[in-house]
Amino acid sequence: MAAIGGERLSVGLRDYTTQLAGIVDGEDESRPIPTCPDWTLRQLATHVGRAQRWAAEIVARRSPEAIAFRDVPNGRIPDDPAQRPGWLNAGAALLIDAVRGCGDERVWTFAGPGPAGFWARRMAHETAVHLADAEFATGHDVAIPADLAADGIDEWLSFVAARDGDQPLPAEGQTLHVHVTDAAPAFAGEWLVRRTRDGLAVEAGHAKADVAVRGPAGPLLLVLMRRLPPSAPAVEVLGDQDLLAHWLEHTQF
Repeated sequence: MAAIGGERLSVGLRDYTTQLAGIVDGEDESRPIPTCPDWTLRQLATHVGRAQRWAAEIVARRSPEAIAFRDVPNGRIPDDPAQRPGWLNAGAALLIDAVRGCGDERVWTFAGPGPAGFWARRMAHETAVHLADAEFATGHDVAIPADLAADGIDEWLSFVAARDGDQPLPAEGQTLHVHVTDAAPAFAGEWLVRRTRDGLAVEAGHAKADVAVRGPAGPLLLVLMRRLPPSAPAVEVLGDQDLLAHWLEHTQF
């Protein structure tokens, strides 16, 4: 469940997409994206625009199952560079309108049937991170609003806890504390992740842990998403740094 409202997420999704469209409009499409190895700016923009349309199609169809990417209408970025910013912005608008039109109806999500608003949240945070990828690559300033970044952390930790595979906390009883220093009181700002016998448990709140990572929400989200190193300015690591390194290695986006 998102810690912030659906309208705020829709505003974030629209703003992030508009900023990305501006970068795409002014930069060389072949520019490499260091934080997404093997991608160019054009490939990154294609991914964002197609993913937003894919989510919009799931919601618009009220689909109870996943839809193949190849079945997404207009999922190819235009060949004409002048049309690409409009194509990107249109994808965000399609998703926002689809979510609003769907109301409380349930659709397919990664976690099973869920409210359509899942996709506004997922694509807002997906777009935020890929906007940061483009900004890093082109020398633009990177600034994710604190409330949206804190919600992105909350979503990401829930995804990590739910998935199978190698455990990012390798031993039972190990703990990670994530502490946002600039989130407003109304938003989630601290989490404790604990390795249990059955996997990972995440709970909100302050607690002592084997390793803690703290800082402003925007940079902290990008550290957890492996876009910034833990040594980034304004981010502080306390405790077992090797455990944090293991966590990051085993939570690739």
